[in-house]
Amino acid sequence: MTNQERIEKEYAMELLRQHREDLYQHPKLRNLFLEVTSRCNARCEHCGSRCDGNEQGKEISAEVLKKTLKEISECYDPKQVYLNVTGGEPLMRKDLFDILEYAVSLGFNWGMTTNGMLINKTMFDKIEKANMQTVSVSIDGLKETHEKFRKVPNCYEKILKGIDMMIASPVIKIVQVTTVANKKNLHELEDLYQLLLKHGVEYWRVVNCDPIGRANEHSDIFLDLEDYKYLFKFIEEKSKEGKMKDITYGCSHYLGLNEEGRIRRNYFICYAGLTVGSILSNGDIFVCPNVPRRPELIQGNINKDSFVNVWETKYECFRNPDRTSNAKCKKCKHWAYCGGDSFHTWNFDENKPNICLEPIFDEL
Repeated sequence: MTNQERIEKEYAMELLRQHREDLYQHPKLRNLFLEVTSRCNARCEHCGSRCDGNEQGKEISAEVLKKTLKEISECYDPKQVYLNVTGGEPLMRKDLFDILEYAVSLGFNWGMTTNGMLINKTMFDKIEKANMQTVSVSIDGLKETHEKFRKVPNCYEKILKGIDMMIASPVIKIVQVTTVANKKNLHELEDLYQLLLKHGVEYWRVVNCDPIGRANEHSDIFLDLEDYKYLFKFIEEKSKEGKMKDITYGCSHYLGLNEEGRIRRNYFICYAGLTVGSILSNGDIFVCPNVPRRPELIQGNINKDSFVNVWETKYECFRNPDRTSNAKCKKCKHWAYCGGDSFHTWNFDENKPNICLEPIFDEL
C-alpha cells in the first residue's frame, strides 16, 4: 500500500467511525430481517440459529406480521427499509407470498436467503409474482461436500437448476451465492468458483464459519489463522480477475487497514441495532438473527409491542459505544475502527471477542 493509499483509506475509515458514532445517537432502520420460520429442510453443521424443523405452531401469525409491516410503512419510508426474508428455510412457510405481496403493496422491496432446495418452476413463479429483488442461495462446496455439510442427499442439482432459473429472470436483480468457508471446503473454492462461472453467477459472497449456534458442536470446521490468510488472498485474486461483478467477503469481522475495502465492497462496521433490526419467527423484536438470542438482548415481541416504539425507545445495549469492549480491546490500536468486532461473535460470558484477526493483520 502506498502512502497516499494509506492516507485515503485512513480518511475513509475515520468517516465511517464518525458515522458509527452518529448512529449510536441517531439510529436509522435500513435493514429489517424477517425470520418467517425456524423450520428447515436441512440440518447444516454451521447453523447459527439451530433450526430444528418443528416450530410451526410457534410462528408469528401472518395477521400480526402484516399489522407490524403496515405500522413501519406508516412511520418510515418503506423504500428506505429493505426486507431481508430468512429462516429456517423461508420457503417452507405456506403463507409466505401472501405476506410478501402485502409488503410490496405497502412499498417495501425484499430479498431472501434460501438453501435453494425448494425452488422449482411452481415456486419460481410465486417468487416472481411477489417481486423479489434479490436472493442469496447457499452453496458450501462441490456436490459431495455440500450435501454432507447440509445433511441433505441429492439436493445439489436441484439448487443449481433453481439458480439457473433465477439468473434468467427479468424480475430478480441480483442472484448471489453465499459460501460458508470452513475446514471441509476450503480446498474446493477454486473448483466451486469455476462451477459458478459456468452457471453464470455474477455475485459470490464468501463468509467464514463463525462459532455460533450449531457450529459450536462441530469445532473441527473452524478456520485457523493460516486458513484466513488463504481465504482472503483467494477472494482478492478472484476479484482482480473481473470475471464476476462482485466477489466479496462477508460483513463479519474487522480485517485491518490493509484488507478493509479490498476484499469486500464496504469497510467494516457492525450495524446490529443501529440500522439493522429483526422480527424473529416467534415475533421477538431483535437485531441480526446471528446474534445469540440471550433473554437480556430480546427487545420485545410484536404480539404485544409496537415495533416502531421499541426501535425508537429501546435497544440501549446495542447503542452503547462500549457494547463490545474490554480493557484489552480498548487499548488496541485498532479499537477506533474495530470497536470490538461483531456483536454476533462477542463472548458475553467471558467479555471478549470469540474471533480476533489482529494477529495476521501485518501479513495480509
